[in-house]
Amino acid sequence: MQRPPQPDLTNVVRLRREYIADGYTDYQLNRLVAGGVLHRVRRGAYVDKVLWDRLSASDRHRVLCRAVLRTAHPLTVLTHVSCTVERGAPVWEIGLDEVHTTRTDGKGARREAGVVHHVGELSEKEVEVVNGVRVSPAPRAAVEVISTSTAEAALVVINGLLHAGEMSHDELVASVKAMKHWPHTLSAHLVVALADHRLESVAETRTYVMCRQQKLPRPEVQVPILDESGWEFARVDFAWPERGVFLEFDGRIKYEKFRREGETLEQFLMREKKREEKICQLTGWVCLRIGWADLEKPVVTARRIGRVLEGRQWPTGA
Repeated sequence: MQRPPQPDLTNVVRLRREYIADGYTDYQLNRLVAGGVLHRVRRGAYVDKVLWDRLSASDRHRVLCRAVLRTAHPLTVLTHVSCTVERGAPVWEIGLDEVHTTRTDGKGARREAGVVHHVGELSEKEVEVVNGVRVSPAPRAAVEVISTSTAEAALVVINGLLHAGEMSHDELVASVKAMKHWPHTLSAHLVVALADHRLESVAETRTYVMCRQQKLPRPEVQVPILDESGWEFARVDFAWPERGVFLEFDGRIKYEKFRREGETLEQFLMREKKREEKICQLTGWVCLRIGWADLEKPVVTARRIGRVLEGRQWPTGA
């Protein structure tokens, strides 16, 4: 497992003072912004507008972080969700309009436009450099996210960190123990208990949480499907082998990840349909599919899944 690919954002942010030194005036900078040439990331910091428009919300946050660091105290470190985003973790229901930082000298606790400066014990020895920027250790950032978000939102981030190999489950447990007296960390042990490196996406984590919250039988995760020769033919997102049921999540990210080069959406969907049919033939199982809209009505969705599970009792060892 490794960190997901991210665009290189080295030196993409230029400051007003640098433009002024190159001979630009404030009037010209304002015209470049109005004309769609530059985008003002924050006061006095600019980025190419074409680049900005094609960035994801997470990568825009990474640009904002760089704009903040350009003028911050040299002992400033990205922490909390700003650290986890830089490490490639997915984000759900956590705002990305503010950059979270901590200084290693223990000073600077305050809030300003677009920046939350935290105060805490963080030494220079702990600081890591990721993609050219200073960040806190992943296990520490995980606990910071737990302390500032809901358990489900934190679990999305933490599973992403685990899947990317940014930390191990043991390191997460150790960090939670070391910071057990931090405020707002009562949900930490629940998050640790549910954390699973195999749940790599927002959709997978939220689906798993829905099953637990709605008291459905616990599904197996990332279940391998073998063909007639015993080779792995596919993996399904979730399965209840004892019931002969598997569940797949339909979402844009899956289409983007598994679509082959030059393949149309229609061709991909047809290939996915044949894959599903083959899995059903190999296992004798039935397939359930859910999407983002289903997660917004968990009671109804869980009831639908539950009816299918209750109607099937798969022979042990089948």
